[in-house]
Amino acid sequence: MLKRLLMLTLLPLTLHAEELPAPVKAIEKQGITIIKSFDAPGGMKGYLGKYQEMGVTIYVTPDGKHAISGYMYDDAGTNLSEKLIAKEIYAPAGRALWQQMEKADWLLDGKKEAPRVVYVFADPYCPYCKQFWQQARPWVESGKVQIRTLLVGVIKPESPAAAAAIMSAKDPAKSWHDFEQSNGKMALTLPKSVPPEMMKKLNINQKIMDDLGANATPAIYYMNEDNVLQQEVGLPDAEKLKTIMGEK
Repeated sequence: MLKRLLMLTLLPLTLHAEELPAPVKAIEKQGITIIKSFDAPGGMKGYLGKYQEMGVTIYVTPDGKHAISGYMYDDAGTNLSEKLIAKEIYAPAGRALWQQMEKADWLLDGKKEAPRVVYVFADPYCPYCKQFWQQARPWVESGKVQIRTLLVGVIKPESPAAAAAIMSAKDPAKSWHDFEQSNGKMALTLPKSVPPEMMKKLNINQKIMDDLGANATPAIYYMNEDNVLQQEVGLPDAEKLKTIMGEK
């Protein structure tokens, strides 16, 4: 679960239109932000909220005098609270961050008409990024997948300069392709200092990566069949790779 998607700026408006029951108000004072109410099983009223980086659910007894904070399960053992939190909080926040990635300065790898879109945060000196790039070739070259790479500089002190050199090239996407194809052996002319406009782009990429909760590269993002953002940090195994590329 992408817990970092619970950023306040991406949450729905908090609940003010209706009066909260007294026990919910008491829980709210503990630092929980109430977002919305919902009808819960067993004649109870439910309230969806957040605490720090976690989604929470609160259930009020029919008499309105008592509240329970926690997960609710049905007779089949299904976590009803988790499904609600994912649907109402994580999924919308994930789609909002997906839109941020769409607007960022990414490098296209593959055909722009390819139906499957995968975003990758990569460092020029990241060996696992290079392995992922190589592993993705069958899907990219067949036109099934387009990979949109957002460069960041996190591995070495020279990483920002290397990323800036690639992004400043006449054809940045080709420069990145050639660099990865050479397994990082292609010589780059590193600037003595990263130009402000390039550093701004790198900082934006880094901010999005931080907001997504990723702390290593490659950080890979894609949408599943339910249009819910999925995350894979690090080099995926063979089965996970198929899922990322839409084969499973």
